[in-house]
Amino acid sequence: MSTDTPPRTLPVTDRTRHRRLREQGSVSRDDLDAVLGAGFVCHLAVVVDGSPLAVPTVYGFDAAADTLYLHGSAASRSLVQSPGASVCVTVTHIDGLVLARSVFEHSVNYRSAMVLGVPRVVTDPEEKLHGLRVLAEQSAPGRWDYARGPSRKELAATTLLALGIDEASVKTSTGHTDDAEGPDGELPVWAGVLPLLHTWGEPEPDPGLRAGVPLPPHVAERAGTPAD
Repeated sequence: MSTDTPPRTLPVTDRTRHRRLREQGSVSRDDLDAVLGAGFVCHLAVVVDGSPLAVPTVYGFDAAADTLYLHGSAASRSLVQSPGASVCVTVTHIDGLVLARSVFEHSVNYRSAMVLGVPRVVTDPEEKLHGLRVLAEQSAPGRWDYARGPSRKELAATTLLALGIDEASVKTSTGHTDDAEGPDGELPVWAGVLPLLHTWGEPEPDPGLRAGVPLPPHVAERAGTPAD
């Protein structure tokens, strides 16, 4: 008897159906988790006072709970005032430029995810602490247990949104241009991929740091490592 776990797939809806460049689309839940897990900044798109607004904000992904936690922002005020408002959260990673022999064929290698739904404002104190921990650990692993935790006043001043992973779309693009076999292949023009590498640099201590405070391992260990 096989014990292999069947692959998890995303439900396809009218809003997430891949209509253009279908070969770049994916319905794999693992692909979605990989894109969401690799970043910590998203764009939260919502209608505010009748106008569309895309707000860059930090997020945390709780894969076990199928939930995105989003830090409070200008958009969250609108969501509090208008419960049931639908949003779109987008996460994008740029991996390189695909330089072709003609400008028309230039493109980008990327990984992207789009999550749609109606977020809720987190009011339960325990979930709020959990969500903030998820959010903090996604951007700076090890920081939550190292630094001072939020006070009651700080928690009251922070809005946290929770968005379920119920409707989502994933797309990726990799590889080189395909114009070598066409007429442009004879042009004396260099073509190829210019990779974009994201790497954490050396930690820079705060000018007001007290003498004798060592660099914690969870920060030091990230220097020189890939950022996504």
